[in-house]
Amino acid sequence: MAQLLPSALLEAIEELGRLPGVGARTAERYAYFLLRAQPTTTEKLAATLRKLHSGVKQCPVTFALIDSDQTVSPLYDDPSRDKTIIAVVEEPLDIVALERTGNFNGTYHVLGGAISPIDGVGPEQLHIPELVKRIEDDQVKELIIATNASVEGESTALFLQRHIQERGITVTMSRLARGIPVGVDLEYADQITLSHALEGRRLL
Repeated sequence: MAQLLPSALLEAIEELGRLPGVGARTAERYAYFLLRAQPTTTEKLAATLRKLHSGVKQCPVTFALIDSDQTVSPLYDDPSRDKTIIAVVEEPLDIVALERTGNFNGTYHVLGGAISPIDGVGPEQLHIPELVKRIEDDQVKELIIATNASVEGESTALFLQRHIQERGITVTMSRLARGIPVGVDLEYADQITLSHALEGRRLL
């Protein structure tokens, strides 16, 4: 049977289809849109993607994503931010979600995921030792465990609570209130819901 589409277009569809949430039909629409667009559009997109890895790195303290020429996260470096309060999140984009509420003036710590044995992710894969060091070095008073409202997020929150208590570290621990529906990641929660969740956080 004859090939229905040019090889270059098929390859573009295949690569776009690898993106999360992009099905076959959506990948076809994206690829066809790029094909019909001006060459400058695709060239700019390609140039942006080429510098993605070289232009982004992790903050060595908070593990947030920062520009490659920065030393630490601007949020951590900001003298107006309260370093004695840390919101612990799973992924870097969760920081963006919480910042949009305008209700938090502490700093952040990105775990780099959540405990999920089925996916082969255990505590040793997460930035937990670095969090403990920050609690001690910055004399942290409150730890807001802002992991997602999922089975993995809850398991991670419970592990953190036990781990810190077993080490004899004195710090107030709280969890985001149940304003966030179960199964919804912070990245996709609306600002009002996140604001209520921050305001109504509870002690563990």
